[in-house]
Amino acid sequence: MNGTPLRRTAGEGTLARPAHGGRGADGEATLTARVTPHGAGEGTLTAHGSPDGAGEGTLVLAAHGTRSAAGEATLARLADEVRAQRPGHRVELAYLEISRPLLADVLDAADGPVTVVPLLLAGGYHVHIDLPAVVERVRPDAVLARHLGPHPVLAEALARRLTEAGLRAHHDIVLGAAGSSDPAALADVRGTAQHLAVLLGRPVTAAFASGGAPSLAQAVKPGTAIASYLLAPGFFHDRLLHAGADLVTAPLGTEVAELAWLRHDEARCALSPR
Repeated sequence: MNGTPLRRTAGEGTLARPAHGGRGADGEATLTARVTPHGAGEGTLTAHGSPDGAGEGTLVLAAHGTRSAAGEATLARLADEVRAQRPGHRVELAYLEISRPLLADVLDAADGPVTVVPLLLAGGYHVHIDLPAVVERVRPDAVLARHLGPHPVLAEALARRLTEAGLRAHHDIVLGAAGSSDPAALADVRGTAQHLAVLLGRPVTAAFASGGAPSLAQAVKPGTAIASYLLAPGFFHDRLLHAGADLVTAPLGTEVAELAWLRHDEARCALSPR
């Protein structure tokens, strides 16, 4: 195993390691970035490279995995949308467990400089322990980006989903998430609930299907609209559907494609000379 420690870049919790090991044609990639305004207090990082994004290495989208065929299909469509946003840039979908291909196998076969973007909406074991361990073991020269949430892009997507589902003024809004035993992960979800509340101008309560308070049973009552804070159908979305709410939005799916590239660019920009 390479002895160079993963480093954490300022402010974002991004794990990174200097590129080395001869994976690419020249053994290392240099990328510069610019920042353009994106939402209140946020920035969109746009990578400078060839016009079609070719030659910038491989983006690996790391999802948890699911036993739901519909969930796997949704994540495949998300990966297709990510590819469509930057034609020519290699994008691979991988899973930590259950589904295939596994992250370790994809990392081992990936060409050029590799950036791993966790398709995870909040922190927790997989973000802080499991995923970094796989990267460290299999591809220590890869850059590990921040997980997706919280971010205003997610609040905007959730608001669209609520409108599509028929949100009305009388509805109480619950942000329905999977849950975690990690307080930091619960704080991430509550951060998204705050973003959504600001955007909508009305209260939003974060509630959890498994691990965390309040539970769905505690938060959902007649007249509740649940904004599904999940990427794809599966076990946890089924829990939301059966919680007794007036309406439940569809999972986020392809709505997070833009954010995946944002996290990619943040991580690559952190490696550039300042």
